Amino acid sequence: MKIICIGRNYVDHIHELDGNRNIPTEPIFFSKPDTALLRNNDPFYVPDFSNDLHYETELVVRIKRTAKAIDEKFAPRCYDEVGLGIDFTARDIQRRCIAEGLPWEVCKSFDHSAAVSPRFIPLAELGGEVQKLYFTGELNGEVVQRGDTSLMIFGVDRLIAHISRFITLRIGDLLFTGTPVGVGAVHPGDRFRASLEGRVLLDFDIK
Repeated sequence: MKIICIGRNYVDHIHELDGNRNIPTEPIFFSKPDTALLRNNDPFYVPDFSNDLHYETELVVRIKRTAKAIDEKFAPRCYDEVGLGIDFTARDIQRRCIAEGLPWEVCKSFDHSAAVSPRFIPLAELGGEVQKLYFTGELNGEVVQRGDTSLMIFGVDRLIAHISRFITLRIGDLLFTGTPVGVGAVHPGDRFRASLEGRVLLDFDIK
C-alpha cells in the first residue's frame, strides 16, 4: 500500500504559503511510507523535532484497481469511494528544505504524519461526482479549512493519469489530493475534526 500526496493543488493555498510561487503546470506529488498512517482517529502526538507543525485537510481517494499509464478518460474506473485525511507537515523544516532545494520527506513523511479517516464513503452516496464535493476541517470547534474539490487545479482523474505514468497504482493505495487555504499549527491539547459533505470522518486529539 502506498500513500501518494499532491502538493500545491489549490490556488489560494499556494498564495497563502508564498504569494510569489508560480501555479504548477502539471501535478506535483510526493509519497509517504505506510508508517506515516494514523488510523482509527487515534491521537496525534506532536513530534519534538518541529516547532511549527501544521494540519492540511485533504480529500483522500482509495484506489480499487491496478493502474499503469492509464488514460485520463479511464481513470474513474480506478476508484469509487473517498475519505478524508490530514497531511501533517513540519512547516519550519519544509521551509528550510525548499530554500536549500532539498527533498520534502523529512518534513512530510515522518511517523503518523498521514491521518486517514476510518471510513470511506461510496461516491454514489455523495452524488457520484468527485469534483463536486465539499469538506471542512475544524480546530477546537472552529472551522479553519473549507475545501471544494471543484477548485482543484488538477482534478482526480488528471492526477491518476499523471501519477500512473511514473508509478503503478495498486489496490488499496491512498491518494491525498491536496489541501485548500487555511492551514495552520496544532499544539498539544487541541482537537481536530474533519467532515465530508456534512459527515464527520475525522475527530481526534492532538497530544
